[in-house]
Amino acid sequence: MREYSKYITLTKNGRGIYSLDTVFGCKTGLKDNKKGCYNDCYSARIAKKYGYDFSVNVLRGFKNEKHIIKIIKDINNVDLPFIRIGSNGDPSENWEHTITILEKLKGIKKEIVIITRHWNKLTLNQLNRISKLNICINTSVSALDESVLLNSCLSEYERIKPYCKSILRVVSCDFNIDNKIGLQKSLIQEELFKKYKVLDTVFRVFKSNQLVKKGIINISKTKFIGKECYVSKYNRKTFFGKCSSCLEMCGINIKQE
Repeated sequence: MREYSKYITLTKNGRGIYSLDTVFGCKTGLKDNKKGCYNDCYSARIAKKYGYDFSVNVLRGFKNEKHIIKIIKDINNVDLPFIRIGSNGDPSENWEHTITILEKLKGIKKEIVIITRHWNKLTLNQLNRISKLNICINTSVSALDESVLLNSCLSEYERIKPYCKSILRVVSCDFNIDNKIGLQKSLIQEELFKKYKVLDTVFRVFKSNQLVKKGIINISKTKFIGKECYVSKYNRKTFFGKCSSCLEMCGINIKQE
């Protein structure tokens, strides 16, 4: 299979999101399911399409000081108020590496949004270091998560609040309440939306997903960046389009609870 580059790059995707991923791949996320979280990880799907092994973590770093300076310049020139880490892998796979990379980016004028499932927990030392950086951590959860993982992520979401901006990012679904499991998951989801101020994220899904085949979630066909796809959408008003038109901006415009 093809191998990811070990050098940091700033990339922009079709949605207009700029990413600076410190880790490519998600070994923990694919440990029990080769298709990743919820049997439909978008990043794992893209990796497979282009011949990469997403179950292997590749740490990405800088070539030299000149490379660091270029990345800082590129970040400061982006046309959004933030860049993202966690598009092509989970930075929590190696927090120490991720934080070390961020500490080298002195002089950046953009906020850093980290999206994570908290496969590994931040140490107190790491949290103290993060508190000195302009960081917003999106803790990604869903009612589809097993209770142990969901509770662990919710605990981390609360734990990191004193150190940086902490946002709960919920991958929501249109659950079929006529299905036993669908009803159970819908009640968990309702509780999440009731108890927390959340960043709602639409679930993009294939028709072949077992959640669809078993009737646990409802899906509908829509267009996303000019292409047809299927989504399971909890709230019809939830934004689903280009990043530049989003009001929440991955949580940086959401006031922390």
